[in-house]
Amino acid sequence: MEEGASNLGFLMHDVARLMRKRFEQHARGLGLTRSQWQVLAYLSRNEGISQTGLADLLDIEPITLSRIVDRLVETGFVERMAHATDRRVWCLKLTEAARPKLKQVRELGERTRRETLAGVSETDRQRLIETLLALRSNLSVACETLAANKKKAGNG
Repeated sequence: MEEGASNLGFLMHDVARLMRKRFEQHARGLGLTRSQWQVLAYLSRNEGISQTGLADLLDIEPITLSRIVDRLVETGFVERMAHATDRRVWCLKLTEAARPKLKQVRELGERTRRETLAGVSETDRQRLIETLLALRSNLSVACETLAANKKKAGNG
């Protein structure tokens, strides 16, 4: 087996870590933590989502998200709204004040992607995206299958 294939997980982790590090270098002046800009970015794609649903998407504990959201509410970037039918559930929405900040975050993300992909041909970029999508799909199916089998075993 070639060295790259045997170290795939480490290599993917390293690339992701370095991309986050580079983005953070770009984003230092924004006045947001990485956790806060991640919440804003995910929330922009999932407006009105429940706090618990957003915690699941971000793969963090609900209490951790609650603290991050508390800060974003204090800064005026996020609004909590009561769920229409369940008073125990909070739904989240970006405020208008968050939109310029989110635009800055997206521009810095694009700058980081350009740096990351410098010297990589368009064909190789497309192949990379297709490959990563296939890897994600394979792992999602494997994780879901295991979870479903565990649930069946527990209920049967």
